[in-house]
Amino acid sequence: MTDSQAKPPFQIRVVPVTPLQQNCSIIKAPSGKAAVVDPGGEADKILKAAEEFGATIEHIWLTHGHLDHAGGAEALKRKTGAPITGPHQDDTFWLDEIAAQWAQYGHPGMGENCAPDTWLKDGDTLDLDGIEFNVVTTPGHTPGHVVIYHQGAKIAFVGDVLFAGSIGRTDFPQSDHQALIDSITKKLWPLGSEMQFVPGHGPVSTFGHERQTNPFVGDSVTGYQGAEQKPGDAIDQKLAKRWQ
Repeated sequence: MTDSQAKPPFQIRVVPVTPLQQNCSIIKAPSGKAAVVDPGGEADKILKAAEEFGATIEHIWLTHGHLDHAGGAEALKRKTGAPITGPHQDDTFWLDEIAAQWAQYGHPGMGENCAPDTWLKDGDTLDLDGIEFNVVTTPGHTPGHVVIYHQGAKIAFVGDVLFAGSIGRTDFPQSDHQALIDSITKKLWPLGSEMQFVPGHGPVSTFGHERQTNPFVGDSVTGYQGAEQKPGDAIDQKLAKRWQ
């Protein structure tokens, strides 16, 4: 194992929750203390997974305010006493509509509105039993979206900003397509091509793989070249359905 592949100082278990199969992540420190990222619903399922993982939930971290990412946060807080941290305050309006949105999706009671104990802003850090994680704001999919990452372990929890082979939707209220592209190329890509990421849905990938292959935000589409920017390939841009 090379230095760039050094074993991370924590373990991760991904638990798909809700009918939307959102990737809820349990991050466990060596002590067993844990943070849960994006408990979108099914708090009892998350608690059972944590118990089987040998994890004691002490933190709840949210990347954004959508129903499938934050809908189970309040229930998990009641059951564990863990405070809710994040996302950025600009997602308040989403957090206030979770229960109504689940009802509209045909699943009343799946989630409830959420009032975080602490909001996050760009450059904040989060502590899990002495392990420090960093935060960057990544608006676009939602205005208050954040990404949580650990530079040493080369792992990021990106919510719905980026997926393996795709990017987040920008047809929601207060979404912004160009802001999403800028968040990915200016906030995520500089973290390094070796950075693995857990998306809100689907399989894990790396920033480097997405830069090479992602049809919506690959380098040939955006023109991203590290610190420099060059014109994107016109044909690839036309083929990128979400490029505007």
